[in-house]
Amino acid sequence: MSIIKYLTVIFLTTFFLTQKALSEEVKKVGKFKDWETIVVKSEGELLCFAQTKPVLQSPKNNPREARLFVSFRPNEKILDEISITPGYEFNKKNSIIAKSGKNKYKFDISQDSFAWIADNKQEKKMIRTMKKGSRIMITGYNQKGSQTIDHYSLLGFSKAYGAAKKSCS
Repeated sequence: MSIIKYLTVIFLTTFFLTQKALSEEVKKVGKFKDWETIVVKSEGELLCFAQTKPVLQSPKNNPREARLFVSFRPNEKILDEISITPGYEFNKKNSIIAKSGKNKYKFDISQDSFAWIADNKQEKKMIRTMKKGSRIMITGYNQKGSQTIDHYSLLGFSKAYGAAKKSCS
């Protein structure tokens, strides 16, 4: 895993799980139905992302802090980076899959409780699917091998994505 992705994992984990990011560096750009856009400025670095929480989780008896992100980090020339966290640590034996309609995308890289798609062309294709769709489901497996499915609404995605992209351009 690249140092950039590792640092992103550390940052996002710290930010979302402990909520201790410095407030003067974090700006909520807007809420767009089920999505929101956030910009983080830190020591000359800029991170812009659209994020959402699941509208439905399975199994229902185990609520988790899951998120789906599309990030931009212009200082590192990273655009359209899709990442997820299901709120638990992934196992290495099972694939992590996103499905929307007939479209299916595999997350190739997983580290602890985050996963990414390695191919930027696949990320762009998934973003096009997300702009057209109404829902995307992400299937993952925890350390015990139990399957989880997170259903994410795509209402507001296009506007949140556009705001994140514009904020980092």
